[in-house]
Amino acid sequence: MLTPDLHSKCRPAAIPKTKLSEANYHLRNGDYITALSLYDEAIAENPYIEKFASANKEVAAARLKRKSSTVKLIPIGGVEAEQSDASAWISTSHDPHFELCISGKRDHEAGWYRVSLLIEAKNKKNIAKFYPDYGEGYSEASSITLPFLSNSLKSRLVHFPSKVRSIRFDPKEAEGAFKVFAFELKKINQENITEELFSAIAKSKEALSAAAQDALQKKLVDDAASAKKDYLELLKQEYEKLFQHTPGQVSYEEWIENVEAATLPSAEEARALYEQLARKPLISVVMPTYNTDAVFLRACIDSVMAQSYPNWELCIADDASPKPHVRQILEAYAAQDGRIKTVFRDKNGHISRASNSALTLATGDYVALLDHDDALPEHALLFVAQAINAQPDAQVIYSDEDKIKADGQRFDPHFKSDWNPDLFYSQNYVSHLGVYKRDLLEKIGGFRPGVEGSQDYDLLLRCLPHVKAPQIVHIPRVLYHWRTVEGSTALAAGEKSYTTDAGIKALTDYFAKANPAVRIQQGLVPNTYRARWPIPDPAPLVSLLIPTRDRRHLVEVAVRSILEKSTYTHYEILILDNSSVEPDTLAFFDQIQKEDQRVRVLRYDHPFNYSAINNFGVHQAKGEIIGLINNDIEVISPEWLTEMVSHAVRPEVGCVGAKLYYDNDTIQHAGVICSLGGVAGHSHKHFPRKHPGYFYRLTLAQTLSAVTAACLLVRKTVYEKVGGLDEEHLKVAFNDVDFCLKVRAAGYRNLWTPHAELYHYESISRGHEDTPEKQKRFQLEVETMKKRWGQHLNVDPYYSPNLTKAREDFSVRGAND
Repeated sequence: MLTPDLHSKCRPAAIPKTKLSEANYHLRNGDYITALSLYDEAIAENPYIEKFASANKEVAAARLKRKSSTVKLIPIGGVEAEQSDASAWISTSHDPHFELCISGKRDHEAGWYRVSLLIEAKNKKNIAKFYPDYGEGYSEASSITLPFLSNSLKSRLVHFPSKVRSIRFDPKEAEGAFKVFAFELKKINQENITEELFSAIAKSKEALSAAAQDALQKKLVDDAASAKKDYLELLKQEYEKLFQHTPGQVSYEEWIENVEAATLPSAEEARALYEQLARKPLISVVMPTYNTDAVFLRACIDSVMAQSYPNWELCIADDASPKPHVRQILEAYAAQDGRIKTVFRDKNGHISRASNSALTLATGDYVALLDHDDALPEHALLFVAQAINAQPDAQVIYSDEDKIKADGQRFDPHFKSDWNPDLFYSQNYVSHLGVYKRDLLEKIGGFRPGVEGSQDYDLLLRCLPHVKAPQIVHIPRVLYHWRTVEGSTALAAGEKSYTTDAGIKALTDYFAKANPAVRIQQGLVPNTYRARWPIPDPAPLVSLLIPTRDRRHLVEVAVRSILEKSTYTHYEILILDNSSVEPDTLAFFDQIQKEDQRVRVLRYDHPFNYSAINNFGVHQAKGEIIGLINNDIEVISPEWLTEMVSHAVRPEVGCVGAKLYYDNDTIQHAGVICSLGGVAGHSHKHFPRKHPGYFYRLTLAQTLSAVTAACLLVRKTVYEKVGGLDEEHLKVAFNDVDFCLKVRAAGYRNLWTPHAELYHYESISRGHEDTPEKQKRFQLEVETMKKRWGQHLNVDPYYSPNLTKAREDFSVRGAND
């Protein structure tokens, strides 16, 4: 409802200072686009005014829709006008586009502009694009992207480096009806552009406090200096990243609306599911509190009380909060519901001791961990109970999670791997929602003081000696909302530097018992770790097998980079010569064997069969460890072989893979994911070399289903145990995936490490499947894999079913994916 003064015809002498009053001012004066934008900003700054501000937003939006636009849309392709409504159009293709005529002109001077639009479309999430013509026509290279939600005003800044002759406007990328209610292109003051760009960047990174913004600004200034760029130019680049979009990618909002919602039970269905459970275990939700914001504390407790699974108890320990409202709220809730138990500590002991105090209240078979300002979705405990019924031996249960803003918006989902020990040694990816058998926690003595900041990580590490891998169960559903408030690790991984130190201590103490020779150090990013596994003494001999035919310029680079750069020296190189005839290549073979006695050339005069060539090489190899190496690799990191050997000698590990780059420094291989593209695909393919990957997975050693044989290490005993590569049915493609799956089926874990880096000039040596004969052979190999491995290709335990199978970028899956 509008405030009374909103209807006043008297204008104030100046625009009010608060965002809300400023928005009301622009609403009174007919600038509805500015008003809508300011209402959004006001709500983001102060969620308590959302109800009032939203009412005014609705008024502004309604008036904007009635207001005639100064923009004329001239249809030029894939779009038709609706005769009954001037704002209504029908897209007849996936590429509808207009030419814009704004206030009677098509051209615009160089400078900065703000473009705003309000469109109603069938799809909730849409992408609009603009193509300015600077005199050379419309081009993708100069296109401007603006993602928007249907019926929601969206704005962004754009920069025209020179005079624009005309602008093409593509309102969306789908067929169907839509309405363009508002479009504005407004030139803005150049003097404020740096501040506006930085403000948008800071907001996207949740840098809300003055200190966080100062730190971000310093980082950006330093980045500009190190890159020798103008600060404004760097801001422009960072700002553009906020609007990047990959065709085909599904937004998290779309996933929630179209994928998650379809799998959630109604209230009636949830009651029926509960009644059908053979076991209805009491789940004790354990929650320590300390000076929690009243709004978030109530929201947290309310989320437990709203659970569709009724057999729970909420055990809350307040860690001597000085703020009186905490006790008042907790006592009020405890009086309201007998399932809520509280204990008030006399002395502040920090989170581990407070959690232990809450644990003393727990009487359930299972304990679920909840932070005092987070929230559980309605069916979280119901799905946990279903998992317990499906796997009664479960000792530890964890789920996927996302983050939630103060206004309730969900974002940044973490769709996790099933139990992945090596990934867990690199990062506490398990985290939330964590559920444990209560007697397991009693066995280890609960939480351990001294590792605050990584207490949950330490808790699970101390549980591991008492559980078996099948007893650690992953529920691939978002059952936890991690609230982003300042000071939380949800907001920024680097906000609590002590958490990394605590994690190192927890891991070091774990390995002191599990394997004292393992050394722990900080990972490449905060809150990640690197476990350095020992090399036996004496170091094992590694036989590196390199099949090749001619192409000296390739194989010489591969061989010499190994000889000249590798710090691990106890190896032999077996060049498997598949009938080379070029004199230059043969001369190199003679020369390199004379230069280094570790190099042997073995002749293999048979038709090309990658599997058979390598099986032949293994029979000739003297080493304890076999290395399958392509002839088109080049070593980057000198310790590549040391790193890979340190994992290959671990008795529980089978195949070990490396991080490989194309020659343009993008990812060629970061492990293999089954089911991508039908059979298998490469993780994070084509990502930039320095990209951290999905939740930092490009920086972390981890268990994966398979790794490429372009650079693969495995113990010779394991190779022979599973029968080597399939030289009968998989002569060229998928032989490495098949081999890795056989190794996994034999009880070993395959591992990928980012700390062994090489270039892989893929396709240079063999070419593409570009002939009918090659295509037929490839199709037969696809059929072999599907027949042999079936469901193992459809479900990869180290890749979430909530992620797409259509691309190799770890984006969320769509409803039809």
